[in-house]
Amino acid sequence: MSTDKASAPIIEIKNMTKVFQALEVETHALSDIHFHVDRGEYVAVIGPSGSGKTTLLAVLGLLERPSQGEYRLGGTPVSELSDGELARLRNEHIGFIFQTFNLVGDISVLENVELPLTYRALSRAERRERARAALERVDMGHRAHHFPGQLSGGQQQRVAIARAIVGKPSILLADEPTGNLDSANGELVMKLISELHAGGSTVCMVTHDSRFALRASRRVRMSDGCIVEEHS
Repeated sequence: MSTDKASAPIIEIKNMTKVFQALEVETHALSDIHFHVDRGEYVAVIGPSGSGKTTLLAVLGLLERPSQGEYRLGGTPVSELSDGELARLRNEHIGFIFQTFNLVGDISVLENVELPLTYRALSRAERRERARAALERVDMGHRAHHFPGQLSGGQQQRVAIARAIVGKPSILLADEPTGNLDSANGELVMKLISELHAGGSTVCMVTHDSRFALRASRRVRMSDGCIVEEHS
């Protein structure tokens, strides 16, 4: 990676809009977004339902293409990349933590964590070793051979975090990571995310919970598809 790319924000968006078309109805989910995340930063995106938070995260995670505007990930412009190139970039550089965990129910915890590595040129033994290490990091190594349905919500989210970090991504994107958890498990998950950030991970998190947003180094508020306020 060049010096310029290494010093650039890991996420940089300029003049971005996202419009969804359904029959004859247009929904403007994002409007004229200017946004950046520095390497090693912890940013919380807050705002009411329908404000565009999850759409922004989907664009950041290369799950949705913007309708217009510029997006650079790690200094690389991504707007003109093919679907295959976007998939490779997403697999190598982005870890996702979802509100609903998104674990595959009919395979083991270990196999769930290993999934992102199956798209890389790694031996089965190396994939398993990395998956076990990720599970140990979230204190779930003892559940490696259980199935997701045998775990509590908090345990499933920790497994989901292990899956997100197993590929050593440049950035973690978390969409309401405590939304389906009780307060005690939510606190444990947020503590783990804070520990990952302290260990060098870049984190961008969408949350409705103002208490958890205060743990971020910067808070960005959205309303009606626009960024309306920022606080450090």
